[in-house]
Amino acid sequence: MIVVAACAVLVAVLFMPVLRIYGNSMNPTLNEGEIVVSIKGSSFKTGDVVGVYFGSKLLVKRVIATEGQWVDIDEDGNVYVYDEIKGEPIAEPYLAEGSKAFGETNITLPCQVPPESIFVMGDNRETSIDSRNTSVGCIDMDNVVGRIVFKIWPLQSFGTLNNRATEE
Repeated sequence: MIVVAACAVLVAVLFMPVLRIYGNSMNPTLNEGEIVVSIKGSSFKTGDVVGVYFGSKLLVKRVIATEGQWVDIDEDGNVYVYDEIKGEPIAEPYLAEGSKAFGETNITLPCQVPPESIFVMGDNRETSIDSRNTSVGCIDMDNVVGRIVFKIWPLQSFGTLNNRATEE
């Protein structure tokens, strides 16, 4: 019995960390007090919700761009992600209507995501402090806990998390 419990704890810590949501930067997708499960990995796409270490804090944000991609945000809060040629704003069906905002942005736009890094933003764009601000900036891949895939608490929220900006 002890071996089974030890194995379960080891799997949870190493491969599927359980996280508690603090704050409202991911509203309405995730709310304060919810408990979620993440899966460790190193391959992320636009729209994935991830847990990241920032100093001594754990933040939960949405991946907007990955290494080498360019990010631009217009005054209306529309987000553009491109490799070389600027295109259309990315689809963000996970945002509440009217929640696009330029927010606390003090980086030079457009900006290119450095190697081995991701650009993240909260879904509550007006209040979220994220990669748009130099105090956070792009997140090094070594600081990513994993992709959030499942809500486990409260029970009425139990289920998978819609992670992608577009259907695959």
